[in-house]
Amino acid sequence: MNAGTALILLLDLMAAIVLAYGIYFRRHRRRDLLVAYLALNVGVLAVTIALSAASTGAGIGLGLGLFGVLSIIRLRSSQLTQEEVAYYFAALALGLLCGLRPGAWWTTPLLVVMLLAVMYVADHPRLLRRHRQQLITLDAAYTDEAQLVARIEDLYDAKVNRLVVTEVNLVLDQTTVDVRFRLSGGSRTARVAPQQPAGAAVPPVPAGVAGTAGAAGVAGAAGVALR
Repeated sequence: MNAGTALILLLDLMAAIVLAYGIYFRRHRRRDLLVAYLALNVGVLAVTIALSAASTGAGIGLGLGLFGVLSIIRLRSSQLTQEEVAYYFAALALGLLCGLRPGAWWTTPLLVVMLLAVMYVADHPRLLRRHRQQLITLDAAYTDEAQLVARIEDLYDAKVNRLVVTEVNLVLDQTTVDVRFRLSGGSRTARVAPQQPAGAAVPPVPAGVAGTAGAAGVAGAAGVALR
């Protein structure tokens, strides 16, 4: 192993740690995918370097082959969000870039830094933070789109940008809709009845009221007994 290969291995390991832990885990907090991204990156790097050294002219074909095979295996194994799929392909691309080392010596570090910068900015929490996409099931069958939009906007206190009705069940009285919306700037305040704090003293009932209430109760009981 020469000095160039050692530097590439160190660069890939540092980039994988920054991607998996520094960016992904600190924002999404999934330990299983943290391990998966690191293992995927290091595994792809090792296989790419080994096959590239064993055969000449395998560069592009090897990269595309590994990219396609590993993508099919991983994406069919479990449900992933679109953000997690993006991190998966980024970890895979880092391993291929450092393993194949295309072009001049500065090409690989530049592409690695560019990929990390894109993932950091594109998945930043402050970027389009009010925009949401959600699959919603409502407890009513809506055939009027205007009423459906009004219900969702009132429910989420948001502005609906686009919606796609996936199912209207008239038997079960349900509507399933895939909606993209933007949350409003203000926050709702729920109207809750004031509660008496625990341990607070109960205010005394005036004597006249208590006597009147007691007399009324006795008179009512006597009337029931006479019947």
